[in-house]
Amino acid sequence: MSHLDLTILVIDENAVRAAIIEEGLHEAGHRHVTIVHEVMGIARLIETLAPDVIIIDIENPNRDMMEHLFQLTRSVSRPIAMFVDRSDTAAIEAAVDAGVSAYVVDGLKKERVKPILDMAVSRFNAFSRLQRELADARSALEERKIIERAKGILMKMRGLSEDQAFTLLRQTAMNEKKKMSEIAQSVVTAAGLLM
Repeated sequence: MSHLDLTILVIDENAVRAAIIEEGLHEAGHRHVTIVHEVMGIARLIETLAPDVIIIDIENPNRDMMEHLFQLTRSVSRPIAMFVDRSDTAAIEAAVDAGVSAYVVDGLKKERVKPILDMAVSRFNAFSRLQRELADARSALEERKIIERAKGILMKMRGLSEDQAFTLLRQTAMNEKKKMSEIAQSVVTAAGLLM
């Protein structure tokens, strides 16, 4: 999917400011742009439209509205760029916490829309990759732990050496066309029932 095929949702209560964003996006070659002027009921629209990127522009954000938007941004898992006119440190921290990829204070000019959109997408992708790598590392660690426990059980119950226990697990996994960690899990579960 090329960068210009992105479906972009712009949430902006101010029509003039929304037009600035839209113009910036069109000049950058983005054609799939939906503008919404109402924050209420936005979650349903996001489900239907399934945008690739969300741009939120709030002239004078009040705490309730920001809280509402942050709840939304936490749940959608997409690149989000947010423009606001004024902000305090707490709001910026809350935005980052809620998963906003780019948070721009006092910077709504049409020529800034594209670079900020690009930045939001690349930050989001980098962050997602990190999260994936972390999840993979965690599950690899869990799998290793299970295999170690299964080896220990086989060594104890069948009097095998560590190498023999490992070979038995690997051989069984190959025969049953399963992952070694699945076989190990079965051994651990069975041992739990038998002991």
